[in-house]
Amino acid sequence: MSAYGAKLAEAFSGKVMQHLYDQDLTDVIVNRDYEGEIKGVGSKINILDFDELSEKTYANSALTADSLTENNAQLVIDQYKSFYWKEKTLAKWLSYIKNPHPTIVTQVANERAKNMETFVLNSYGDVGAGNRVGTDYDTGTVTIDADGNVTGSGTTFTEAMEGRGFKADGHSAWYRVKDYTSATAITIEDDLDDVSSTYSGGAIAGGSSYVIEAATVLEITSSNVLSYVAKLKQKLDLAESEGHSTVPDSERFLVAPPEFFTTLTQGTGIALHVNEVYQDLVKKGFMGELQGFKLFKSNRLQGNNTDGYRVLAAHPMWLTFAEKVLDARMEEDLVGDFGTAYKDLFVYGKKVKDARRWMATEGYWKFA
Repeated sequence: MSAYGAKLAEAFSGKVMQHLYDQDLTDVIVNRDYEGEIKGVGSKINILDFDELSEKTYANSALTADSLTENNAQLVIDQYKSFYWKEKTLAKWLSYIKNPHPTIVTQVANERAKNMETFVLNSYGDVGAGNRVGTDYDTGTVTIDADGNVTGSGTTFTEAMEGRGFKADGHSAWYRVKDYTSATAITIEDDLDDVSSTYSGGAIAGGSSYVIEAATVLEITSSNVLSYVAKLKQKLDLAESEGHSTVPDSERFLVAPPEFFTTLTQGTGIALHVNEVYQDLVKKGFMGELQGFKLFKSNRLQGNNTDGYRVLAAHPMWLTFAEKVLDARMEEDLVGDFGTAYKDLFVYGKKVKDARRWMATEGYWKFA
């Protein structure tokens, strides 16, 4: 048998989690495909998969077997949060609200859901290079040495370009701006986080054209909104042809701010409708479907309508998320006081594996 106080603490924790999953968009846009168990703050859990096997032509002779090779990335639990409050006996007696606990638990769950969703939606930096839609920068020309040092001619590079995709004439793949030095000097690297930083694109001769993707915000209007949503879709559709993992057509989502939906319904003739089968998603911000995306409205995206929003369109396999209630307790005997106190310790973390970076796209947009 469990102690009375411990049982109530478990019930409190479970109720918070129930509210969280009922209302939290996070549960729709992430996956929890990992191995291991969260054991404490700073825990690392493994995200495992295998390299793909290639089909070979059979030539009526003995086959050569492929070896299975495993990829392992680690998700670090680095967010640790807590709630702690007291429900005092005298305050309950004096108040018209005699049972505040259910209301407080609901508010706690909503606050935690908001913070988790904001944490996940702030992952636009983990979108693969070449998968962003905004206003590109291509002024001037560049020279690139074998170490990825870029020297510009007629360029005005900015620090805000760090992390954005870079591709020069002569490159067969996209790279990432690693460091900004000056208006005419930056460094680029392979768009990978699970290995040490390196640049494998080779030297590029002087006078070469180039592009830095989505360097500044793009204005979306009622006349162009559908074409730019289509560009996000196309980038996911082309992932396989670009040498990345296939992005399944099913379960794709697009998370956008309220201004997006106002713009979408002005002049496009689109009237969003939620099918009966999706009614349970409405409380998570589900607005309907468009071009293969489930549309979700959120006020928790990074940015604003002046500097630009970081709109995300992706498949849930893009980002792995893990969370756990490490401890939940009830203090029935407040020393020197009357009442009950509740507290918990909740931890979580996220990880985008290198192989899955191109399962997401970013729209760096503001709306007319």
